[in-house]
Amino acid sequence: MPTAVITGATAGIGAAFARRLAAERYTLVLVARDQERLTRVADDLHQQFGVPVETLPADLATDKGCAVVEARLADPAAPVDMLVNNAGFGLAAPFWQGPVDDADRQLQVLVRAVLRLTHAALGGMLERRSGDVLNVSSVAGFTTGGRDAIYTACKAWVTSFSESLGLQLAGTGVHVSALCPGFTRTEFHARAGMDPDKIPERLWLDADAVVATGLRDHRRGRTVSIPGAQYKALVAATRLVPRRAVQAVTTAVRRRLP
Repeated sequence: MPTAVITGATAGIGAAFARRLAAERYTLVLVARDQERLTRVADDLHQQFGVPVETLPADLATDKGCAVVEARLADPAAPVDMLVNNAGFGLAAPFWQGPVDDADRQLQVLVRAVLRLTHAALGGMLERRSGDVLNVSSVAGFTTGGRDAIYTACKAWVTSFSESLGLQLAGTGVHVSALCPGFTRTEFHARAGMDPDKIPERLWLDADAVVATGLRDHRRGRTVSIPGAQYKALVAATRLVPRRAVQAVTTAVRRRLP
């Protein structure tokens, strides 16, 4: 039975990954900060799918939290077959208005943790010549002018990092990819101070459908997966039109969103 480590596994896209991989008979290692919620989710998954579920409480914004998960990923006695780097959050205040410590914490979770956990997982995977790393990014990384400049920049890094590694590791038996969804119905937007009711219905994606697309594309060898026709068109436009035009359109759209 293969083993998957999923960060940010108690809600949203992370929880959808947990359900999907449990249905595929993966042993799960769920990572999040809230032990009580982790335990509840783990119990539900075990009862529903009958697979072993391990919980690993860790704050990935801290050295200690990262170290706990790195140690689990690198443990030769309990090899990990798939890593899903999903943990993340947005900020309600613009960069210059919010506490710099909040901005730094966001950077640690969205970039540093992805870097460190991926590095920890790759060693054993490359030795076994088998493994999967799927990093949850965002279509926000293809644009500028968003309400959360740090989030946008971090996701651009995650996508580029994943795509580069995926290409470099071709032929090794280890595959790395980035999943880049748009607005997905999760707790993320409300926690970031956005009003989901003000986001047009046509822009919403379903978390389970996002995960299904991401896994399908990853297993087909793609290094970047963009769920939803509307977001495929958006990303294609960013690559075809001048940068200034993309910035103008993105800014205009963002002004109409919460």
